[in-house]
Amino acid sequence: MKKIIHNGVSVNLAPQTYLPAEDTYLLLNASLATVRAGESVLEIGSGCGIISKILKEKRGARIIASEINPHAARCTRSNGVETIRTDLFKGIKAAFDVIIFNPPYLPTSRDEEIPGWLNYAFDGGDDGRETIDRFLTEAWRHLKENGRVLTIISSLTGIDEVKKRMDEIGYTTSELDSEKHFFERLVVLKGEKVEERVNRNSYTLST
Repeated sequence: MKKIIHNGVSVNLAPQTYLPAEDTYLLLNASLATVRAGESVLEIGSGCGIISKILKEKRGARIIASEINPHAARCTRSNGVETIRTDLFKGIKAAFDVIIFNPPYLPTSRDEEIPGWLNYAFDGGDDGRETIDRFLTEAWRHLKENGRVLTIISSLTGIDEVKKRMDEIGYTTSELDSEKHFFERLVVLKGEKVEERVNRNSYTLST
């Protein structure tokens, strides 16, 4: 099994598992700046587990991961992170302070699909938002009051459309960081389940 060292932490890599790339490190840096010591954290789609492992070792986060790819789930476990092999939140009942997800965000047609498990890491459906929309809706029910979601998307995904969806669900949304690449801009979005806004939305819905 291959290894890399990042932030002084040794991380196992594995075949048929998404390798850390620009989006991984951008989301990792935002996560390190956001997660506080001892917070409960769920990482959806952990890949090799680099974000989870570094948050566990550098922030003392109480972390659990989920991953649909069996090769990636095994790799994350090998990095010392409790991992559930499942699709997004299926079977997860707990609520968390922070939920992190590097989603498949590339618009992908049928003839662009990659054979095998790696397709789950890239295939965002026709508009790139198929999985991120599911995640944002389900994550709301798994956040504690004043909890946060951190996710990363591309300008190819439709940044304004994702922000609009987050606002519709009830998140208070902000951009934490971004990077320009030759064909896209990567953006880390934070969505907060702000208690005051939750209560206001609940009153509106009940009247």
